[in-house]
Amino acid sequence: MPSTAAFARPFMTVDVFTAVPYQGNPVSVVLDATGLDTAQMQAFARWTNLSETTFVLPPSEAARAQGADYQVRIFTPVGEMPFAGHPTLGTCHAWLAHGGQPQAADRVVQECAKGLITIERSSNGLAFANPTTRALPLPAQLHKIYEAIGIHTEQVVDAAYLDNGPHWLCLLLDSTDTVLSLEPDLARIKALGHKVGVAALYDDADATPLIGRACREAEAFSTGLRARSASAQAQLEVRAFSTTGMEDPVTGSLNGCLAQWLIEQGHLNAPYIANQGACVGRDGWISLRQDAAQQLWVGGHVVLCVQGEVFL
Repeated sequence: MPSTAAFARPFMTVDVFTAVPYQGNPVSVVLDATGLDTAQMQAFARWTNLSETTFVLPPSEAARAQGADYQVRIFTPVGEMPFAGHPTLGTCHAWLAHGGQPQAADRVVQECAKGLITIERSSNGLAFANPTTRALPLPAQLHKIYEAIGIHTEQVVDAAYLDNGPHWLCLLLDSTDTVLSLEPDLARIKALGHKVGVAALYDDADATPLIGRACREAEAFSTGLRARSASAQAQLEVRAFSTTGMEDPVTGSLNGCLAQWLIEQGHLNAPYIANQGACVGRDGWISLRQDAAQQLWVGGHVVLCVQGEVFL
């Protein structure tokens, strides 16, 4: 039974970067977190045990004056994050579904610890404006990270350590088959303390690599998820290894970092589509584009999976 001190609060769990429920990355959203303190939020995020759980609050007066529609706090099971991509899109979708009315008809402005994040609405889903991404010095123990992932230096085409809220060591590898066949030591990656994103370009968007196809067929068989449509095309295959000891299914902040970097370095042109999640039984699709001002937008579909109340 819930505590008599708890309140029934509107609650949703949504799936992000997918139009098909349970094939993307879920986030739980408490849609009215008024009166909750940090410890209560952290305790609930630890209980949900999802990669992120978010809590919606009214925007601060200063942020509202700048167009903010709501404030969000983002928690992993072990701590608070200043920004994260799939929780941003998932929270926005849940807020709108719950009746949220943005100040502008075609966009929503989120206040978070990173600042104000603009989210566009369109028939293709939601897209957030990627926060400013800055380069950091590569980690000193790079060779240990390569060993933990299971790659050799000659398989790395390019590398960068990037910050758009979270910090990501981004590695462009030599082939999508290399990316999809990795069997990383996730416990060792956790111990090294660096989030790692690996990616590779498809040479031909119509050709699914043999290992990739086998991986998807095996995952579809073992999990009951349907395999990727033969007509679907992606230009980039992505995997993300977090510091929680798990592989992240579909990652907005990483894809934002990757896009900013890969475009600037001439490895890839926008717009493009990235795919992520095949090796953990998911099928996430992320759209990346730049507008006339060179602002990068990271987008995808969001679907509702759970709706009700939570006692907090």
